[in-house]
Amino acid sequence: MTADEVEALFTRSDGRYVFARWERPIAPVVFGVDERTLEVFKGAIEAVVTLAGHQMAETDPELGANLMVFFCKDWDELPAVPHLDKLVPDLVPLVDRLKQADANQYRIFRFDQAGGIRACFNFIRIDDHMASVPADTLSLSQMAQSVLLWSDEAFLKSSPLISLPDDKGVVLKPEIASLIRAAYDPAMPVAADDASHALRLFARLENLQ
Repeated sequence: MTADEVEALFTRSDGRYVFARWERPIAPVVFGVDERTLEVFKGAIEAVVTLAGHQMAETDPELGANLMVFFCKDWDELPAVPHLDKLVPDLVPLVDRLKQADANQYRIFRFDQAGGIRACFNFIRIDDHMASVPADTLSLSQMAQSVLLWSDEAFLKSSPLISLPDDKGVVLKPEIASLIRAAYDPAMPVAADDASHALRLFARLENLQ
């Protein structure tokens, strides 16, 4: 991975460089899945957090849970979730936009005063495509995209995952895994809006290799 490729992963479609990571421990909760899928998601969360060298917690002192994953069959189910409108302002207009776009996933981040990630809300609509995706693939992809504030275009053309030989599942691409580890280096800031940050990430990538 080149320095330009690192920069592109955090450069948004409007041209701004925006990076953020979690500073507080991650307290996850998953809604709308069976026990087996819940265990798969739990394993994916633990794997990504361990890779980053970060921490998990049972609860967040402010929100109870700060990494929330909601599964639904139809976007109209979301406004019926108790208190969700308090966590996600303008929930009804958001649902309307998701329906108009025929979207099957959406992710919202909230930030603390230092610019670090305070909370992340993942919404997944189980359409035909999502129903065909194995739980381990879906969970690892969602968690990889929740552990950092990536560009809104980061994974539109290329997944952060790679398949193992002989249908033995999926793992993070080595360069993405290394980038997550580099981003959580204690010497790195929790948030950045200058592209020079990408050069610092790139330097740590070379050290990891």
